[in-house]
Amino acid sequence: MAWQQIKISLKGAYAETISDILETHGAQAVTFVDAKDTPVYEPKPGEVLLWPDTQVIGLYDASEDLIALKEQIIQAMAGHSDCFVEFDQLEEKNWEREWMKDFHPMQFGDRLWICPSWQTPPDPNAVNIKLDPGLAFGTGTHPTTSLCLQWLDATDLAGKTVVDFGCGSGVLSLAALMLGASKVIGIDIDPQALIASKDNAQRNGVDDRLSLYLTEHQPSIQADVVLANILAAPLKSLSNTISDFCRPGGKLLMSGILLEQQKAVEAHYSDSFVFAAPAIEGEWLRLNAVKNS
Repeated sequence: MAWQQIKISLKGAYAETISDILETHGAQAVTFVDAKDTPVYEPKPGEVLLWPDTQVIGLYDASEDLIALKEQIIQAMAGHSDCFVEFDQLEEKNWEREWMKDFHPMQFGDRLWICPSWQTPPDPNAVNIKLDPGLAFGTGTHPTTSLCLQWLDATDLAGKTVVDFGCGSGVLSLAALMLGASKVIGIDIDPQALIASKDNAQRNGVDDRLSLYLTEHQPSIQADVVLANILAAPLKSLSNTISDFCRPGGKLLMSGILLEQQKAVEAHYSDSFVFAAPAIEGEWLRLNAVKNS
């Protein structure tokens, strides 16, 4: 199918109003993009932060006439001279799978490789995870995932029970299982994540040792290792839940944390855990700790 985009550049305060207009007009997707390379820091839970100068992009079938939509937007933004509307025709592609061309086999530590499911692993004797993230987060390309995979590769997981809190595509769950864990409990708020995790577990022949739950159905369990590669805000707000998953003497691994967020995250766990020095990659870090016995 061929597609077209309508792109509206405007002040961030009006972005959601324009988004509502696009959705009412039948947009297949609406995206907010930074129009002037302005940093926005992590929002508080439930808070939506947009850039001061935002571009709102609506995706439509190429056959649709968007002139009336453009006029509606111009009318809604009357008096705002800094609002600009433009159209783009998009090349006909399978956009959900377009990212595949940039996903290549990657090594983490000494033993572990993450390989696209459609490519042949470069080292057949390594621990090779065949991965297709589908619509879920996690290929290993982001520093937060890379830091976690490096830790897993260097850790003795033989016979361990692992909780992967925020499992995404299942990449950390799969790594733990293929590096020796006896079972993994994957938990996520997104049903798409559980679908991707299950598919990837079946692809790698470890689905019999992976149990998957939405957060509202998560079990009460204490594991030897708890993985939480999410973001600083939920790591803080869900600290009691995440802590309770870890048995006394067990290991906690957290990532998705910016350098300046380290102390704030640690403060929510310091009564129950002893932290090692963080591992750092770019502006991101990984925290690992042991729970007090």
